[in-house]
Amino acid sequence: MHPDDALPEIIRHYSEADEASRLRTGWFQLEQARTQELILRHLPPPPATIIDAGGGAGVHACWLAARGYRVHLIDAVPKHVEQARTASANQAEHPLGSAEVGDARCLNHADSSADAVLLLGPLYHLVEREDRLACLREARRVLRPGGLLWGAGISRFASLFDSLSSGFFDDPEFASILDRDLQEGQHRNTTDNPIYFTDAFFHRPGELSRDFLAAGFQVLEIVAIEGPGWLARDFDRLWNDVTQRERLLAAVRKVEREPSVLGASSHVMAIGKK
Repeated sequence: MHPDDALPEIIRHYSEADEASRLRTGWFQLEQARTQELILRHLPPPPATIIDAGGGAGVHACWLAARGYRVHLIDAVPKHVEQARTASANQAEHPLGSAEVGDARCLNHADSSADAVLLLGPLYHLVEREDRLACLREARRVLRPGGLLWGAGISRFASLFDSLSSGFFDDPEFASILDRDLQEGQHRNTTDNPIYFTDAFFHRPGELSRDFLAAGFQVLEIVAIEGPGWLARDFDRLWNDVTQRERLLAAVRKVEREPSVLGASSHVMAIGKK
C-alpha cells in the first residue's frame, strides 16, 4: 500500500478520534510526560525555531510556544490544525508561529531555517520505508547545522502487549491484525473498532536507528518513551498519587536505554543531530 492510499483512512480515523484530549487520559499521560522530558533533555534554550511536523492538535507545539519557542506546526489532518489554532489562540501571549495543513515529506520551510524538528507521528503513519526516509531527509534539509530531530516510532510489539493488558487478545478479529504486526510491522485495522488504531508501521528499535543513520543523522539516543510503565496495573491510581508517579517515572528512566526493554515500550524515541 502506498502511503497516499493510506492517508484517507488515517484522516478518517483522526477525524473521529479526539486526539486533543488523548494525552490527558490513562497511560497516555505517561507518553506525554516522557516525550516532553526527552525533548527538554536536548533542546536549546528559547528563543529557538521548532517545526512540529505531524504535530496533531498542538499539545506539544503549544507547550513549547508557552516556554518561549517559535513553533510552526504542520499536520495532514485538517481537524488537528483547527484544534491547534484554537489552542494557540487560547494562549494569546505565546501563540504558535503558524499551524498549517501539510505533508512532513515536503515542508514549506527554507533550508537550514530550524533549530529543531519534531516527528512524533509521521514515522509510523508513513508505512513505506522510502517515504519515512524522505520525511527524515526533509527534516534534515530544514535543520541548521547541529540542529536536532526527535522521531517517535511505535514498537513492533505494542499490539501484542496492548491486547494482553487491555483484554482483547482473544478477539478473533484482532488475531489477523496482530499476526501481521508481528510478522511485517504493517498494522492495518480491518475492523470497525477504533481501539485497534489505523494504518501504521511498527518499528523494531534498531530499524528506527538505521533510518536516522540512512538519512544522514548522528544518533544521540534511542530510548523507550513509556518503557514498561504503560502496562502498569491500575495506572490511573499510580499516576494520581504524586509519590507513586515519581517512582514510576524514575523506574522508566532507569531502563530507558536497556536494549532488552526497548521493544516493551509502546513508543520508542530516536534523537538525532544534523
